[in-house]
Amino acid sequence: MESENMESEYMEMETISSASALQALSKLLYPEEDDFESGQSNSSSEMGPGDIGPPKTEALKVIPQTSDENSEHIWNPEEVPEGAEHHDVWDIRETPEYEIVFKQQVGTEDMFLGLTRKDPSTACCKDLVIKIKLPNTNTSEIEINIQEMTLDLRTPNKKLLLTLPYPVECNNAKAFYIAETETLEVTMTMKRELDFINFF
Repeated sequence: MESENMESEYMEMETISSASALQALSKLLYPEEDDFESGQSNSSSEMGPGDIGPPKTEALKVIPQTSDENSEHIWNPEEVPEGAEHHDVWDIRETPEYEIVFKQQVGTEDMFLGLTRKDPSTACCKDLVIKIKLPNTNTSEIEINIQEMTLDLRTPNKKLLLTLPYPVECNNAKAFYIAETETLEVTMTMKRELDFINFF
């Protein structure tokens, strides 16, 4: 009988010490909470290694305010892509067939002597040619607007708003209409970052 009483007292002591150890651990994990019960009720979800220590507070992100934000504009002009002012969803004119071709300026020193290190790749092409099929169109009806990255072509029956693969020099663009094939060819000089290496 005495051995059973001693065993039960030992069990009580063990549970008391384990309970106090859990409370001490809880105070380490949650220093602002006073008792173990409140800690358990708040952390009823599964815990991971990231939950050890004081709870993390999210830092507020401060967005710097520019001087343009004080104006009454809805968006900045830099946010609008180039050529978006020409795009009209409700325009029912069809898009003509077109082809983008890269063009090199090759001389005899390139063909026979290889002095300028030109190769057949597009990196060595200086001009960008866009061939647009415009059947049954007079040249006086063609309106064309070229910006650095867009080409906007309008006729009474066709409309083409094209984003160019490379920036071009708008002022040096040339266009001519070939009546036999009913094709408009627009030639533009590209301006790329590494062109000074390819063309010296």
